[in-house]
Amino acid sequence: MSMERFDNRTLRERVYLHLREEILAGGIVPGTVLQEVPLAESLGVSRGPLREALGDLAAEGLVTITPRRGAVVTQLSKGEFLEAYQVREVLEELAARLAVPSITPLELDRMEGAIARMHEAASRRDLDLFFDANLAFHGVLMEASRNRKLVEVHGRLITQMAPYRRPSARLRGNIESSIAEHRAILDAVRDGDAARAGALVQQHVRVPQVRLGQLSEEEFDREVSAPLPSPELRVS
Repeated sequence: MSMERFDNRTLRERVYLHLREEILAGGIVPGTVLQEVPLAESLGVSRGPLREALGDLAAEGLVTITPRRGAVVTQLSKGEFLEAYQVREVLEELAARLAVPSITPLELDRMEGAIARMHEAASRRDLDLFFDANLAFHGVLMEASRNRKLVEVHGRLITQMAPYRRPSARLRGNIESSIAEHRAILDAVRDGDAARAGALVQQHVRVPQVRLGQLSEEEFDREVSAPLPSPELRVS
């Protein structure tokens, strides 16, 4: 594990950004104990900046710090993951309804561009590209809501769910269906139909919840640890 150097950032910031990227990308999986001494040595830093960076990650919800275990990459139970999806559903449905009256042509173009990248991801069987395009699409809707607090809460939630986007892929459905759902949402927004846009977003975010609700805790744990399926079959 090596850390890139950024001359204009403090050591604490560099450590934080590096660990954050590793966690979000799945390089450090949920449940991993971040032992200070070996981690500091591997990064080539002292324990001071590392502890500060771990504190920043804990404030973001990506790391949980406990007296006995120290810092552990936050691990969600099946129930907690389902709760996160339920909250996401409410937040994004509200954002869609708020966004319709105020969304700009540029923002609509950005959503269209995100869908184009989804098609590209499908043709390339690139699941990571699809994830990024998916987040970009929903991110535009959040921004267009013009509600800063809503964007802030949603951003924190998405960050906490991000390490689980690969198991989410097994809960979601095929890429073509997901693209069609995004297209329908964009069409509703373009038509200025706030109620329809909100309902479509709600249905879209509810899809993985149905499958998740059918899993036992043991089955969920297996889903989390199972290898990622073929990119063309599942999406987040």
